[in-house]
Amino acid sequence: MTELRWADELSCAVTVCDKEANVVYQNEKARKTFENYGDLIGKNLKECHGEKSWNMILDMLKNGKSNTYTIEKKGVKKMIHQTPWYRNGELMGLVEFSIVLPEEMPHFIR
Repeated sequence: MTELRWADELSCAVTVCDKEANVVYQNEKARKTFENYGDLIGKNLKECHGEKSWNMILDMLKNGKSNTYTIEKKGVKKMIHQTPWYRNGELMGLVEFSIVLPEEMPHFIR
């Protein structure tokens, strides 16, 4: 996915799958984040997700929905945003952004 080279050195993890849920791209941060799973390029997301998560992935792929939530692992808080990506109006797959959140984060109402 040469068109995603802009994401190679982002400070957040970026993982992209195609419409069959096969991983087609991971930036450097995502490869490091998921290194325990080995090289995920070409692997299907079903292999590394439980039934509930897999069903959410299928729903996002079928209906073009997004999913956003926060998690905490080993004292590190993250926001996960999973959203469809499109080419010429056609749903092509999903992209996941995993962003480490600072302990104290400003919140503004504008």
